[in-house]
Amino acid sequence: MRSQKAKPVFPPPARREGASARPGVGESAPARDAVIRQVPAVARAAAILRLLSRSQDPLGVHPVARSLGLVPSTCLHILRALAAEELVSFDPETKRYALASGVVSLARGMLRRDPFSNLVQPALDRLSDRHGVTAIGIEVASLEHIVVVAISRPSHALRLQTDVGSRYPALVSASGRCIAAFGGHAWSEIDRRFRAVRWDNPPTLAEWRADVEATRLAGYAVDDGRYIAGVTVVTAPVMRRGRMSHGLVGLGVSEQLRRIGHVALGEELASEAAALSRRLEDA
Repeated sequence: MRSQKAKPVFPPPARREGASARPGVGESAPARDAVIRQVPAVARAAAILRLLSRSQDPLGVHPVARSLGLVPSTCLHILRALAAEELVSFDPETKRYALASGVVSLARGMLRRDPFSNLVQPALDRLSDRHGVTAIGIEVASLEHIVVVAISRPSHALRLQTDVGSRYPALVSASGRCIAAFGGHAWSEIDRRFRAVRWDNPPTLAEWRADVEATRLAGYAVDDGRYIAGVTVVTAPVMRRGRMSHGLVGLGVSEQLRRIGHVALGEELASEAAALSRRLEDA
C-alpha cells in the first residue's frame, strides 16, 4: 500500500467555544436539580486553552478573540493570566500565544491517577498489532463530549489521525451508539443531542434508534461509513457502576475492517472491554 497522508478521525464540534456553559472535559453531567453558577472567566479561559490546543501555530490576541467571540481586551487579560500560571507561553517578538508546559504537567497528573489510562494501553497495543487498526481508549466526559485518553497506532503508513486529549461530540459514530445504549441517559435528551450530530451519510432517527437497540443486544457498535465516508468505527463499552464510563474503539478504512470482519473485531473489543470493566471495579 502506498504511503498516504493521515486523515482526521472526526471533524471538530461546530460550536463557538466561548459561548457554552455546559460541562466540559472531565466533568460529569450535573444533577437535574443542581444549580450551576456560571463563571464566565473560567469558561473563556478553558475555551482559549482548547483553541490553542487545536491550532497548528501560535495565535495572536485578535485571532483568538475573533474565533471565540470575545472582546479583545478581555481576551488579552485572560491570556496574560494564563501566561502567569504557565499554562500558555507568549512570544514578545511575534505577539502570539501557545500552550505551555504547565498544561502537560496537569495532564500527566490526571493520567497518572486515572486507572483506565493505566490499564487500557496493553489492550490497545494488542488490537493494533493484531489487526493493523488504530485503537483508542475514550473517556465519556459527559453526554456532550468524549475524550481520547489513550491510543495505539498501526505501523503501516495509512493511519487515521487522532491524538490523546482530542474531544469529540459524545453521540458520534459507533461510540455514540454505545453511549445511548449503555450510558443510562434519558431518550429525550439523547434525541435532542443526536439531531445536532453531522454525518456524511446520516441515518434517520428511527434507523439510529434501531442501531442503538442492536448495540445493546450485541454488546458493541459498528459504524460502517455513516459518520465519515470510507471509515469504519467499532466500539465496545467499558462499564463502571452499571454505566458506560469509557470505551474501546477500533477504526480503519472500511475495506480493511470488512476483511477483518465486523463481528470478529466487535466481539474481541467487547471481550477486552469486559475485562477492563472488571478491573476498574476493583481499582
